[in-house]
Amino acid sequence: MKGTVVAVCTSRKKGESKDPIDRACFVRGFGIENDAHAGPTHRQVSLLEEEKILQQEKGLKPGAFGENIIVKDFGLDALSIGQRFRLGSEVILQVTQRGKECHTPCRIYYRAGRCIMPEFGIFTRVIRGGIVHPLDGVSTDDTLEGIRYAVLTVSDRSYERKRPDLSGPAITNLMDLSVAAKRVAYEIVPDEKTIIAQKLVAFADREACDLIITTGGTGLSPRDVTPEATRSIIDREIPGLAELMRAKGLIHTPSAALSRGICGLRGQTLVVNLPGSTQAVEQGLQSILPILPHAIEIASGISKDCGQNNNVQPAKPVNV
Repeated sequence: MKGTVVAVCTSRKKGESKDPIDRACFVRGFGIENDAHAGPTHRQVSLLEEEKILQQEKGLKPGAFGENIIVKDFGLDALSIGQRFRLGSEVILQVTQRGKECHTPCRIYYRAGRCIMPEFGIFTRVIRGGIVHPLDGVSTDDTLEGIRYAVLTVSDRSYERKRPDLSGPAITNLMDLSVAAKRVAYEIVPDEKTIIAQKLVAFADREACDLIITTGGTGLSPRDVTPEATRSIIDREIPGLAELMRAKGLIHTPSAALSRGICGLRGQTLVVNLPGSTQAVEQGLQSILPILPHAIEIASGISKDCGQNNNVQPAKPVNV
């Protein structure tokens, strides 16, 4: 499904109509810069169809109903809760709510005579940021749907091609057999904290991954810095997942207690640290595989009760 961005609008206050602008900067997990509705909520960017607006009183300026984006030839009704779509060449939005309930009339209601946002508007959050202009394209993309994951192998020797990476492919094999997910990225990096952190950020923010699984660098060696790199880029830690994997490993070997791997969330992206050995990878990943889809869905933060007009389908995780 393809269409066109007719207008991009912002306002300094909530409850007021917005003004069209020539260029908008979308920020991941926040919304449009300098817009009153931007923030760490599920309603960061609102959209309306031009066709629905033209059915109302003629002569209304863009943004009259408080909408951020006006699109044409792009049926918003066809989008499901949790679905992702593209604006321009960079920005990816995810549908979080359809319509809304207005308890008291606002300035928009009095100026326009009727506000169509509660009935026809959709609300989204920014999965991947970037710049959007009027006349840019808007389109759905099947590659953005489902659980998207990346694998990051952390190993000096594998990076220098002195040893083949066996753990990264082992992760992919287990994921392909056990979870309805697609691998969108796989790389090998050295045991360098800055490089690891940069790659995790790129996977989460640019590749729009719902899940990042690392292998290697979780031990006691001075070069083992994967947990430190991970902790530097996540917003919240999830200790229970790491404890579950260590408990599973202890059934097989006391050495599992030496693993320092952590798990956490960067926005809605789940990051999981696994040890470097293939056996430890298989044991650790198998222990959490049954709850990974549920964890990712919860992390998406999309409420199934948001909005008065939601015909909600199971949330598709975030999760670009």
